Amino acid sequence: MKTLRTFLFLSFLPVLPLFASDKISRRILAMQKEVWQEWTQRWQVESATASPAPFLPLPRPAADKPVTATLTWHVPDSLEPHAEWRMFHGTKGERPAAGFPCYLYLHGSGPSESEWHTGLVLANRFDDAPSLWFVPRIPNEAGWYRWWQRGKQWALQQLLRHVLASPDVDAARLYLLGISEGGYGSQRLSSFFADYLAAAGPMAGGEPLINAPAENLSHTAFSFLTGANDETFCRNLLTERTGQTLDSLARKYPGEYVHRVELIPHCGHGIDYSPTTPWLSRHRRTPQPRHFLWDNFEMDGVKRNAFFNLEVLEETAEGRTAYEFTAHAETNELELKVWSVTYETAQSDSRWGIPLVFHRHLSPAPHGRLRVFLSPELADLSRPLRLSVNGKTLFRGKAKVEKRVMERAVALFGDPLRLFPAAVEVEW
Repeated sequence: MKTLRTFLFLSFLPVLPLFASDKISRRILAMQKEVWQEWTQRWQVESATASPAPFLPLPRPAADKPVTATLTWHVPDSLEPHAEWRMFHGTKGERPAAGFPCYLYLHGSGPSESEWHTGLVLANRFDDAPSLWFVPRIPNEAGWYRWWQRGKQWALQQLLRHVLASPDVDAARLYLLGISEGGYGSQRLSSFFADYLAAAGPMAGGEPLINAPAENLSHTAFSFLTGANDETFCRNLLTERTGQTLDSLARKYPGEYVHRVELIPHCGHGIDYSPTTPWLSRHRRTPQPRHFLWDNFEMDGVKRNAFFNLEVLEETAEGRTAYEFTAHAETNELELKVWSVTYETAQSDSRWGIPLVFHRHLSPAPHGRLRVFLSPELADLSRPLRLSVNGKTLFRGKAKVEKRVMERAVALFGDPLRLFPAAVEVEW
C-alpha cells in the first residue's frame, strides 16, 4: 500500500525542467514526497471533513425510496448559523490510473430539497464518466440562498483540500458548474478560486463582472451557456458581456483564456445542460503558470490571501488590488505589476438597476508586501534571479530551497501541484 501511495503521489508531480540541476531536482522531489505525506496524514487526523476512501458509486434516486446525504459537514456558526453542508457524492465508472476527475455541482434557487435531488439526477445523467461528483444542498434558504456567501466559501475550501488530499482524485482535473442560482455561484466562485480549477461551467446565470472578474480565468477554461431570451435580471446581457470580455482577453493573451460563451437561440431560462461537462472534461489545470492576472476582489466580505504562487502579506488598504505575474525563462527574471483598481459603471439596466458595463481603472499600488513562491517550473533555482515590482528591482540573487517554505506552501494551498520549494519576500 505504501508503494502504491508513493506512485500516486509522484504521478501528481510535473517533470522538473532540464535546466534545474540534478542535485536540486533530486532534493526537491524527495522534499515534496516527505512534505506531502506529512500533510495528508495530518489533514486526515485533524480535519472534521475527512471521510473513508475509496469513494463509493454515486447514489441513484429511486421513486419509492428517498436518497439521504452521503456526507455532512457542520459550517461554523460564525460564518452561517445552523448550517449543515449536506452532500451527495460518489463515483461514475472505473477509477483511472491518475485518479478520478472531480465535479462540484451547485443547484438552483427553487425549494432546496427538490433542487438538490434534481442535481443528483443530472449528475448521474451527464456524460462525463469516469468521474467523482459532489452535489451539495444549500444549508439555508431566505437570505442565505447564495452560493458565494462566506459559509459556502468555507465549505468549498474544505472540499478542495479534502479531494486534493485523496490519492483517488486527479488533482489536475477539478471542475465547478451550476445552474441558475448555481450559475451565479459557479461564476463568482470560479473567479475567486480559479487557481484550483481546470474548468468551470455556469449555466443560465449572469453576474456583473465587478462580482466575478474575468481576468482571473487566465488558466481556467470557461464554458457559459444561457438562453438568448433569458432576460430576467439581464442574464442574457450579462452572459454576452462576459463573452465579449473573455474574447478581448484571449486576443491580448493568446492561449490563456480558453472559453466557450454562447446564448442558446430561442431559449429562455431552461436550456439543454448536457453539453457542459463533456466540454469541461477536456481541460486540465495549469497550476504554476508563467503568466497570469489576478483581481483580488472581495466576496461577502472575504478576500483571498493567496493565488497561484503569490501570497499577500500586506495590501493597499483602500479598494481592490490587481496583480500581473510574468516569469521570463530566458533571463531568469520575475516581473510583477501591482495596481490599485477602481470600477466605474458606464451602463446600467433601467429596470433592475443592474450594472452592465464598467470602465476598469488601474493605478500603481502605492505600497504592499508579497511572498512569491518559486519552483523549477518558474525559475532556474540553481542560478541567481531578479524580481521586480512595477519596474523596480527588489530582489537579485539565489532563492534558497527550504523545507519550511514548502511546508508554508502546503499549509496555504493544500495542493500537491503547488509544493513550492523556494520563496522570495518583497516590500515596496
